[in-house]
Amino acid sequence: MTFQFAKRASLIAISAAVLGLSGLAHAADPIKIGVSGPFTGGSSSMGVSMRDGVKLAVDEINKAGGVIGRQLQIIERDDEAKNERGVQIAQELINKEKVAVTVGFINTGVALASQRFYQEAKIPVMNNVATGSLITHQFDDQPENYIFRNAAHDSIQAPMIVEEAITRRGFKKVAILSDSTNYGQLGRADLEKALELKGVKAVAVEKFNIKDVDMTAQLLKAKEAGAEAVLTYGIGPELAQIANGMTKLGWKVPLVGSWTLSMANYIDNAGPGGEGARMPQTFIQEPTTPKRQSFIINYLKTFSPKNARIDSPVSAAQGYDSIYLLAAAIKQANSTDGPKIKAALEDLKTPVEGVVTTYTKPFTAKDHDAITANIPVFGEVKGQRVVYAYEADFKKASEVRVKDANAKGALVLKK
Repeated sequence: MTFQFAKRASLIAISAAVLGLSGLAHAADPIKIGVSGPFTGGSSSMGVSMRDGVKLAVDEINKAGGVIGRQLQIIERDDEAKNERGVQIAQELINKEKVAVTVGFINTGVALASQRFYQEAKIPVMNNVATGSLITHQFDDQPENYIFRNAAHDSIQAPMIVEEAITRRGFKKVAILSDSTNYGQLGRADLEKALELKGVKAVAVEKFNIKDVDMTAQLLKAKEAGAEAVLTYGIGPELAQIANGMTKLGWKVPLVGSWTLSMANYIDNAGPGGEGARMPQTFIQEPTTPKRQSFIINYLKTFSPKNARIDSPVSAAQGYDSIYLLAAAIKQANSTDGPKIKAALEDLKTPVEGVVTTYTKPFTAKDHDAITANIPVFGEVKGQRVVYAYEADFKKASEVRVKDANAKGALVLKK
């Protein structure tokens, strides 16, 4: 009896130890973060740069001990900039991979088609590149909203573009060339609204499709209408065909467009004809602060991009910052529960130092956009890279541009 009792007690102890180890293993499970974007195709400059920025942040956080005692694990999927593929990925990341949060979305259409599944599952999404104004307002009719963003939405960019062209540079006649995607058409509508507020109507409004290589017809209409500048909204290398078409026609007027004019596939494919294009930027690859310097050095060292130039600096920086914002929320919530992370994001207690800005109370329950109009500056393509268009912006770049809910397009800077 004594032997059997001892044996039974031993087995119980072993079982308890195994269960304890199992519990520890479970507690140490990594926190899964979905990363969704186009890593192939025409939008891949943005997607790959975003993903690499995410990787850099995750690596830094994991080396520092992770979050709430757990490592971060990236689950990445290539959505190919296709709405239907984005939907498939969302369902897979939610149901199979059991991600705690998701970052990414480059294309507005993919975001709008996909993020409803995260909304239903109560899993926070941090849009770190897609800029369609509707993205964070898609579920305004619902009691809770799980969609956040740390990119400059089109309602910020379009007025900046118009302010640059009409007020700052004094053009009286402008044309709009936009692609046929959701991004291009929503952006075109925002441009027309911003022009209307200035009492201006575009002399030509032309559309092009993804993979179009000849913009002659659209450019001729703009030229014949007397356009003094062309305003652009497009997501891919087709933007270079606008500059190339101008060169072909011997007609050179300034290009002022959305932030995508900063991408490598525009700069490289347009060559000398792309010089001078201007666009709003949340981040320019210049070491204007110690944080930005460290980010640029580490990015170039880790990923070795061509010509020591990040393909899409804005995408990389915003991807990097998106992870730090979510990590801060998970830490504050002390949980990977979706509703708790959402609540923490809406009331972050501690500022988060990013490379775009220092995020101080970036979100509230009713405002899920971290970037306000005072944060972006203007970039210009010069010498095959993007630089600050204005000396004043460069000088102010070392200052911390914080969120200003009262910013209406003016470049208000706060130290």
